[in-house]
Amino acid sequence: MAVAFSPASSLRLKPHRIALRFLSILPSKTTSSSSFLLNAPKTLTTYRRFSPLLSPPSPCQSVPRRRCFCNLISAALSPAREIVDNRKSQENADADAASGKVGEFRKRLRIVDIKGGPNEGLDRLGQNLVVRGWVRTIRMQSSVTFIEINDGSCLSNMQCVVSSDAQGYDQVDAGFISTGASICVQGTVVSSQGSKQKIELKVEKIMTVGKSDSSFPIQKKRVSREFLRTKAHLRPRTNTFGAVARVRNALAYATHKFFQANGFVWISSPIITASDCEGAGEQFCVTTLIPTTEEATGSRADKIPKTEEGLIDWSQDFFGKPAFLTVSGQLNAETYATALSDVYTFGPTFRAENSNTTRHLAEFWMIEPELAFADLNDDMACATAYLQYVVRYILENCKEDMDFFNTWIEKGILDRLNNVAEKDFVQLTYTDAVNILLKADKKFEFPVKWGCDLQSEHERFITEEAFGGCPVIIRDYPKACILLGTAALWDIKAFYMRLNDDGKTVAAMDMLVPRVGELIGGSQREERLDYLENRLDEFNLRKESYWWYLDLRRYGSGFGLGFERLVQFATGMDNIRDAIPFPRSPGSAEF
Repeated sequence: MAVAFSPASSLRLKPHRIALRFLSILPSKTTSSSSFLLNAPKTLTTYRRFSPLLSPPSPCQSVPRRRCFCNLISAALSPAREIVDNRKSQENADADAASGKVGEFRKRLRIVDIKGGPNEGLDRLGQNLVVRGWVRTIRMQSSVTFIEINDGSCLSNMQCVVSSDAQGYDQVDAGFISTGASICVQGTVVSSQGSKQKIELKVEKIMTVGKSDSSFPIQKKRVSREFLRTKAHLRPRTNTFGAVARVRNALAYATHKFFQANGFVWISSPIITASDCEGAGEQFCVTTLIPTTEEATGSRADKIPKTEEGLIDWSQDFFGKPAFLTVSGQLNAETYATALSDVYTFGPTFRAENSNTTRHLAEFWMIEPELAFADLNDDMACATAYLQYVVRYILENCKEDMDFFNTWIEKGILDRLNNVAEKDFVQLTYTDAVNILLKADKKFEFPVKWGCDLQSEHERFITEEAFGGCPVIIRDYPKACILLGTAALWDIKAFYMRLNDDGKTVAAMDMLVPRVGELIGGSQREERLDYLENRLDEFNLRKESYWWYLDLRRYGSGFGLGFERLVQFATGMDNIRDAIPFPRSPGSAEF
């Protein structure tokens, strides 16, 4: 049985609305109704309990196509005042430094502020500006030198035209300024003679901030992503990883925006824990029984304190018991949900799973909302509204970066994301999903039968082929699954999931999306104490470690979303290690 969900409502934000709290950073004499053009929130009709508040225009609405950079808050002074105020700011800073005062913090002019408007910088013609950034390319000709610099604020570079009469040109002539160098240039905005950009900077002054040489590994030529993972400290300077970082940032911003607008409270869950939330035992141990970093390589195993029985004496460890890096903040979030109703966590989690696939990391970020007085239907509604909101957000606010991904990373990604934002989500039971797979005219690598754990190939077939690219929510999973190739049963769903009336399935759901497969996993929590204690016994988990959790029982639900999988889904990157700044995986903990 399939139940369709309506896509979340959309809102066309009006640029004339002003958020007054931001005006306080302006000098009073420059404050005007045109100083800041900010998008202010409006109230929308809720979908069930969840409203995609502050939603940008739906991709299906008629929106003028223009160049739009990934810039979360477009809050800049009017162009004419900006130059004057920048100069005054420097004068004031010098005066404050002389008097021993701390100067006023001001937003620095960036390339996105210059080129990110509807006219792509043409409204700044004739202005004298200072731009700082890193050299992407340099082309020296007989009478003029073209330097393209990027400051990371957007995908586009600022083309700087430097003639021999520019102050500091000797640095160019001497070869101090090359690809990778950081520089500061001052010049006048003029119309570009080329076709790739509308404006360029005619340089009057140029200064080298940091030198680079020919060994700089990020040159104009293409290099593989595998190579760039070995240069993780430099790869954000490439177009691809700069765009990934900006979209990741936008997704994080939109995540907080969605939950805050819907009345959730953000909870800081601990990274170090004595509990195993998932019951899988794949945790990193945190201990001081092994010597510190300086001594670890030469330490002896027989120096670890032991009990009379020959076991590790955890009482002498820092916490007095075994401690681990958390695999989930969910259990801790549930404690606050019993007091604050709706909460969410958003932070790093860890899994000591020896997997080198393109879908797994040892360190990753999780978004985990917890809803009190809610069932599985509320959980699915919240997950749907959240995903559609963040997808709409990046489509509207990161157009330049998303166009880049659509051209160079995955052709058709914009259509795929628009489908997620616009289409109704399909809901079906695990049993129905298995029947679809059994009837499919396709041979799967992993055989399908009721009770098996669905693999990525199964999940992608359902969402990409069976339902034509529409997101699918599968619910009511078996509480225990058959290990393929044997008759053995093993628990696949966590102990805290509510047992359904049939005694065979639990109130759990997975949201599947095209190309990625499972993106979100959630469940209704088990509120019946005797059932929960039985599940702990089935998982061979020590009840004394969960005494505080057993003390909480209430009716509620929640879900977890691996943030890197969301970034991977939104950008089209093939490998999840390219969706996080510094990936951690088996055998790799560099940088």
